[in-house]
Amino acid sequence: MLLWNKTREISAQRGGIGILLLALATFGVPVLGQSDASPDSTANPAPDSPVVTMFSHSDTSRYWISGQDNIIFQYHPAFHALYSGSNSLQAHADRATSNVSTLFLGYQLNRNTEVFLDLEEASGGGLSDALGLAGETDLDAVRNPLLSKWPYMARVMVREIIPLSHETVAAERGPFGLATELPVRRLELRAGKFGVADFFDLNKIGTDSHSQFMNWTIDNNGAYDYAADTRGYTYGMMAEYYDRNWEFRFAEALMPTVANGPDLVWNLRRARGENFEFGFHPGLFAHHPTTVRLLSYVNHANMGVYRVAVNNFLEGKTALPDITAHPLQTTVKYGFGVNMEQEFAHHLRGFARWGWNEGQHESYAYTEVDETVDVGVDLAGESWHRTADKVGLALVSNGIGADHQHYLELGGKGFLLGDGGLNYGRENIVETYYNAHVWRGFFIGPDLQHIHNPGYNRDRGPAWVPGVRFHLEF
Repeated sequence: MLLWNKTREISAQRGGIGILLLALATFGVPVLGQSDASPDSTANPAPDSPVVTMFSHSDTSRYWISGQDNIIFQYHPAFHALYSGSNSLQAHADRATSNVSTLFLGYQLNRNTEVFLDLEEASGGGLSDALGLAGETDLDAVRNPLLSKWPYMARVMVREIIPLSHETVAAERGPFGLATELPVRRLELRAGKFGVADFFDLNKIGTDSHSQFMNWTIDNNGAYDYAADTRGYTYGMMAEYYDRNWEFRFAEALMPTVANGPDLVWNLRRARGENFEFGFHPGLFAHHPTTVRLLSYVNHANMGVYRVAVNNFLEGKTALPDITAHPLQTTVKYGFGVNMEQEFAHHLRGFARWGWNEGQHESYAYTEVDETVDVGVDLAGESWHRTADKVGLALVSNGIGADHQHYLELGGKGFLLGDGGLNYGRENIVETYYNAHVWRGFFIGPDLQHIHNPGYNRDRGPAWVPGVRFHLEF
């Protein structure tokens, strides 16, 4: 009860969406889009399934209304550091809290056309203002403390389903898709504002910071510099083709005006991000699904070149290496990724990611990683009679290219990193969590991360980051 009251108190301080969601939970207010079933039921629950949302959601209504509130507390004790810079993970003990509330709205115009509008509120931040790590420890952290704390429109998009076969398969209804039955072969089109990471580089084990891992480079491919503004959203168009055992998707999206900036470039001749993903399901093991996704992206933006910035500094043209000291230009950055997931048993699953980008051009939208490898597992709580609980363990190893290393070694800064020097080593991170289902849509999740060579620097760390997550699902 004390933890529940603390969660309500923190969200109430923020107002807006957090207060609305908590009021609905507290007083049991029905919302459009819900069925007439009792509050203790879900749309089509299994007889022994626990209820994991505050309210049930209809499988037949044209409306969809749901919400989340996610609060993450993190702390790190003091650690050894020979030196620190303005973009370092600070060596003194530190703590931080992030809070993200989202209201998901959807409406099914007809059988094949759906529209979505999501409102979001984000406050708090990450340790050291989310600076000093390529694998930042909190995916929910607001990276720019100057951003408005008012609610904002996170997503607004339309989905069009074009059937290409009469045969259908069952589909799970949710905030990004309302159809409960889809053609086996189909074309789907989306347009509007969304997160590229809402649809690309997903897997069922390491994607969602609200119920799984919290680290940026475990939940996403760190080398995937996908188009996004500071909050992680962009405007774009996406096409997806689905067949029985494979799918392909492509998205064209807007890039920010500056690295990790809040504003987007609307002139596609100057800047754009192109994203490609092919996924297939080979069926290697009976009743234990296998999925493999192959990713590629090409970014066109006003990006600097690390080697040019270093040469300008060595020639005395700049006081320090400065990746932003160049005239307006359009350069190209590209990369590749592999994402695999495997169910080993009904309650045990594993995943692996590998990512690489060419590393010569400025890290621009997501994080400062040029190469990454990531493996992890999760285990559901059937063995200890806690079917909605989950425990996870993952390891990620991040690296950067030689030009990027030299730039940081000479005192250069990126939008995340800059210790004032660098004794290079790979940034290796281990994370484990336990996500405990407390009651209906309320979860508590303790988490622990160990960072070796924070910011790729052998002269700093290691750092331990314990944390806890409070999650409400409506």
